Amino acid sequence: MMQGVLPDSALRAMIARGEIAAERPITPEQVQPASLDLRLGTVAYRIRASFLAGRGQRVDTKLAELEMHRMSLADGAVLEKGCVYLVPLMEHLALPMGLTAVSNAKSSTGRLDLLTRVITDDGTEFDRIPEGYTGPLYAEICPRSFSVLVRPGMRLNQIRFRAGQAALSDAELKLLHAAEPLVSGEAVIDHGLGFSVDLRPETGDLVGYRAKPHTGVIDLDRIAHYPASAFWEEVRTREGRIILDPGAFYILVSREAVVIPPDFAAEMAPYLAMVGEFRVHYAGFFDPGFGHGAAGGEGSKGVLEVRCHEAPFVLEHGQVVGRLVYERMAGRPERLYGAGIASNYQGQGLKLAKHFRAG
Repeated sequence: MMQGVLPDSALRAMIARGEIAAERPITPEQVQPASLDLRLGTVAYRIRASFLAGRGQRVDTKLAELEMHRMSLADGAVLEKGCVYLVPLMEHLALPMGLTAVSNAKSSTGRLDLLTRVITDDGTEFDRIPEGYTGPLYAEICPRSFSVLVRPGMRLNQIRFRAGQAALSDAELKLLHAAEPLVSGEAVIDHGLGFSVDLRPETGDLVGYRAKPHTGVIDLDRIAHYPASAFWEEVRTREGRIILDPGAFYILVSREAVVIPPDFAAEMAPYLAMVGEFRVHYAGFFDPGFGHGAAGGEGSKGVLEVRCHEAPFVLEHGQVVGRLVYERMAGRPERLYGAGIASNYQGQGLKLAKHFRAG
């Protein structure tokens, strides 16, 4: 097996071999260029606290100790802001040796400030699945800004499979950037490709959005349905800086337009905890073809989901806030991000989740 992130054709082969299986047949729409969308099952458990199973422990055993309430998702159910839920996923794995997996929130999930992570039996880390794992998958979901209505089959998480070492070293990343520019402007390469925040837009003074504290429920099946002004405050500045409020959630945008060539994938990672009282987090997977000319991209900005922590923090235009870790693909995907698939964020700038419309 070639080393790298497995492309769509390899994922379909894993499904055919039963290494990825599910209660309901896996649909073609779940298979992305370099990842598989995971589906919510039919029941949600309200739990007292987030947890990991730990070595030699099963999730269902811990769940029995921490469960407060269970509810069927069959007719739709509301997951309330500030509460923690565990939802068994439809998919389960029988990973061969030599193959590991990592999970992440899908883009729209992160933009709604939905903290969602995958846990497994024997698990000692969120979103990390070791080689040889055989067993179920669970999604821990904690809505941070908005209560959400969910149903079975909704896809909040995605999973990516790797054979061997896939990440590019800084030296390899510099060579790739020299051959094919990965970012507009100067490349800041330090444990990945650094990117900064744009607080001086080319036109106007709108630099981001801040989640309102008291809003209605968002039905995750409703696309372009909710007026943005009911859920978000506009953040504007002409000074090239904003002050982040502790506990608040912001949607901002990167200054750089990013390119992911077809033979590579990337994952967004925090920059350094030492640079400020905030974190850029959640939706972390960038698919092959994101922002690439071959997929109609011509460079796409990265949307930043930012939460401020203990103290107010002055964020300046051009401040480096995150990094992209590039990885080799084990093979080129049959379809690239944005090329003939329903990619909501190709060629994006500052953009809210797909559930919102202007107004």
